[in-house]
Amino acid sequence: MGWVTAGDYEVALEAGKVVCRNASGRRLKSVPARLADDPGVVGLRQLAEWLERHERQCLADVERWMVRSLPVPLAVVARVWPDPAWQGALRDVVVTGSDGQVAGFLRDADPEHGIGLVDLDGDTVRTAPDLVRIPHPVLLDDLDELREFAVELGVQQRAQQLFREVWHRPMALDAEGTTVEDYAGGSFKELRFLHGRASQLGYRVRGGHAVCSVLEDGRGVEARVWIGDYDGYEETETGPLLWTDASGRVLKLDQVGPVAWSEGMRMAAALYAGRDVEDEEQAA
Repeated sequence: MGWVTAGDYEVALEAGKVVCRNASGRRLKSVPARLADDPGVVGLRQLAEWLERHERQCLADVERWMVRSLPVPLAVVARVWPDPAWQGALRDVVVTGSDGQVAGFLRDADPEHGIGLVDLDGDTVRTAPDLVRIPHPVLLDDLDELREFAVELGVQQRAQQLFREVWHRPMALDAEGTTVEDYAGGSFKELRFLHGRASQLGYRVRGGHAVCSVLEDGRGVEARVWIGDYDGYEETETGPLLWTDASGRVLKLDQVGPVAWSEGMRMAAALYAGRDVEDEEQAA
């Protein structure tokens, strides 16, 4: 961006921060306090805040496409690619073909030439599918090998895909079971701490449950962990993990798909990780 006049100075936006130089062109270490309410400075700071929110939203949208297994039209990806925020969120995500096989790491998107990929041989290729598929990592058969290859290529994904924590549903399950207790019993001194942790991690809280919604094979599924809905200053602990369908019916464990299982376990583990460890040590 260019420089904007602010009183006897000029200001600009660089790397998300407002910078300032004097009339002779010398850069200052900080913006003078007397310029705090200058329209040019205020406008740039508001723009910086908007760009930061936009960047977070782009990243959240890409991760939602992945978690919900939502194929994205090529035209959409090509349209948003010139935007640095969208490009940063999409760059280097693993893309699969219509057969579910890995096509490569996304490096470019163009309305005329389709998408550019680095394939598993390290070659740059172009393809023009109607839909761009960004799979959840639990669905990638060779996830460990892909992670190693990504390290070799120097891939740094902003979207949590390859290096996202995944949980695979055990082969042996109680046919009638409906809950997982692995991360139940995590103690919190005050309910509001656990509610705050759920919100900070990006999960909705509804009816005393932390909720993670997943769309898998066209079916809406919710993973739920009980965290309490009483006085916010009372003690609480994490409850068992369960899954429900779109109507609210609790699913049996063998009815839960791989993405819903992984994302539910990820939520439960993240909530449990914030428990009061000191109380546990004293109890022991």
